[in-house]
Amino acid sequence: MDLELKGKVAVVSGGTRGIGRAIAECFADEGAHVAICARNQADIDATVAALEAKGVRAWGQSVDISDGPAIDGFVAGAAQALGGIDVLVSNASALPRTDDEDAWRSMFEIDMLGALRLFNAAQPCLEKAAAHSGDAAFTIISSMVAAEPYKPSPYSAIKAGLINYAKGVARVHAGKKIRCNVLSPGNVYFKGGVWQTIQQDMPDYFDSMIKANPTGRMGTPEEIASAVVFLSSPRSSFTTGANLVVDGCLTQRASF
Repeated sequence: MDLELKGKVAVVSGGTRGIGRAIAECFADEGAHVAICARNQADIDATVAALEAKGVRAWGQSVDISDGPAIDGFVAGAAQALGGIDVLVSNASALPRTDDEDAWRSMFEIDMLGALRLFNAAQPCLEKAAAHSGDAAFTIISSMVAAEPYKPSPYSAIKAGLINYAKGVARVHAGKKIRCNVLSPGNVYFKGGVWQTIQQDMPDYFDSMIKANPTGRMGTPEEIASAVVFLSSPRSSFTTGANLVVDGCLTQRASF
């Protein structure tokens, strides 16, 4: 299936590792030019080189997602370097391991305000792209724990807030052909990720989470990325305001 992404421009926050890196590479595999941001410039440079090796143009910048003016500069730089923005993916997350005030503050600043600031900065570019081609997309990465929190957690609470925010964006901007959707992954395993750390430090808990999933495994970044890229593509042009849960049926609720 041709996702009609060749020649379009995708911007991905947190695009140098894990799910974000897989999303950036999947866009590039579809022929889209890609801009990324993250904290570490060396990782950005390596990722940009890998994306360019796929035959597309790529650009990256080190950005603190909690810094509003820095986000404005990144989005403007991406649009200038690659000629506009057709797709925006908010993927960066604070990923706190505690539930103290600092953890709540970091989740709000990076996940919630980060998504808000990214969209506000990119909105003129998305409007221009949608007016030209009939479709532009803003996709937010949330989590399945937004609906099934295991304990009081800034991570699950803010991820739930993002789903609510996305629905509002979708409703307001549908007339301008800007779509907004959410992708909520389940447990995703990759080298250097949270679940590898848990596997090493808490093997019994890790094994219990494997057994809890009907598929008997965790997902891969590439599986999440494939869903994100399809949801963000013109082939999904009538899908907006949706929250797609990709978790191997780990959650037990029925989605309506």
